[in-house]
Amino acid sequence: MFTGIVAALGRVERIEPLGPGDDAGCRLTIDAGGLDLSDVSPGDSIAIQGACMTAVAIDGDRFTVDVSRESLSKTAGLDRPGEVNLEKALRLADRLGGHLVSGHVDGLGTVTGFDPVGESWRLVVLAPAALGRYLAYKGSITVNGVSLTVNRVRDLGEGTEFEVNLIPHTVSVTTLKALKVGDAVNLEVDLIARYVERMLADLRMDGGSRVG
Repeated sequence: MFTGIVAALGRVERIEPLGPGDDAGCRLTIDAGGLDLSDVSPGDSIAIQGACMTAVAIDGDRFTVDVSRESLSKTAGLDRPGEVNLEKALRLADRLGGHLVSGHVDGLGTVTGFDPVGESWRLVVLAPAALGRYLAYKGSITVNGVSLTVNRVRDLGEGTEFEVNLIPHTVSVTTLKALKVGDAVNLEVDLIARYVERMLADLRMDGGSRVG
């Protein structure tokens, strides 16, 4: 589990295929930047651009992860060199500064707006229609591993568009500062919303007869 509070900006330095053919995954070597790896061991989880990955090797201030072709096809920002948002897995004694994040990307959104508003920035993203029911005003959403609060939701024919506000600090310490219209972003909806939707679906199937 994670919190969606980015701990450091890292950089994908090297990408190596894990085998021949187009269906092979790849091994990423990542410079951890300011992320402290002293308490990280092979097998530990690190969120990269919001996607939970397993560290397979640690070498000083660098670590490597193996990414399957399936994961590469369902995420953005892991298939090329460049900056990435990093967060180590949550410990039970840690503060929950953002919201509960599993690190399982639910879908890819598309940036439709990114504009300065006063001292802040307004980020607008078009989410897949299937994720629309999990998006709510003042609810939580994770964009490229960053925990954000939804300020506006609008259902469209091609999906659900939502808007978030980015304060200057968030822009300066995450990869969100480099976004532009048309970019794909990794989205994870609120974990609690998923369970609520599932429970409501069960109640509908039972005709609302179950109380507890």
